[in-house]
Amino acid sequence: MRLIRPINCLVIGLAVLVGILVAIPAFPLTEKTAINGILGFTTAFTFLAAANTINDFYDREIDAIDKPHRPIPSGLIRPKEALIYAFILSMMGFMAAFLTNTICLIVATIAWVLFMYYATRGKRTGLFGNFIVSACIAIPFIYGGFAVKEELNPVLVAFSTMAFLSTAGREITKGIADIRGDKLHDVKTLAVLFGPKTAAFSAAVFYAAAVALSFLPWTLGEVSLWYFPLLILADGGFLSSSIALLRNHSRKNAEKVKNLVRIWMVLGLSAFIAGKLG
Repeated sequence: MRLIRPINCLVIGLAVLVGILVAIPAFPLTEKTAINGILGFTTAFTFLAAANTINDFYDREIDAIDKPHRPIPSGLIRPKEALIYAFILSMMGFMAAFLTNTICLIVATIAWVLFMYYATRGKRTGLFGNFIVSACIAIPFIYGGFAVKEELNPVLVAFSTMAFLSTAGREITKGIADIRGDKLHDVKTLAVLFGPKTAAFSAAVFYAAAVALSFLPWTLGEVSLWYFPLLILADGGFLSSSIALLRNHSRKNAEKVKNLVRIWMVLGLSAFIAGKLG
């Protein structure tokens, strides 16, 4: 469970469900929609779990420096076992996508390739790698829409953009927290190339852009007033975390902000669900 980071996997699975909520014309859910929702959640959850496992396999030397408590460097899981685990998780995700529909299988394949490229090589490309993982987090919203209606939903494009921006900010923040190990292994993050201060400013810009777009679903008439209570908490969290990071861009504080941002992202997802169901 520690290897796959279940909370992150849960969030990306919820993103698929949000995509379904936006795409369906009305309630109650049909049996097919419910089944495709379960399948879509499964694909997103298992793919990210597989990618996290592969990431830890390739980063085991870096983690031995920065995060020696992780399952592989600590010796709790052998590298070969991690690879087998990742393969099983990937096959589960592909099977769920296959059972959904053809376009979901195509999108899932693209997402899996991006996940694996990032986990094996993309992370070392710095900002480009940050954008790859951000795209992987944004795709599930679009995927959820395709799971129930095989056409591109403009509202989901907007929400995917918000997910992309907030994830990019978190990945840049993560680069500040991991700067010591990244320097030793020539990982070209913004923090390594230009310093923690510049990286903190860049992350704050991405967070602010996500907050600016967060009112778009209401403007487009896609959510009710129940959207706002949790949205205010999420947006306030993003802005306060940005300020905290700008004031103190140390590794320790960046690690704290990175963990907090995950909470704000969950609140943002929850706000959208409340706005659709309320």
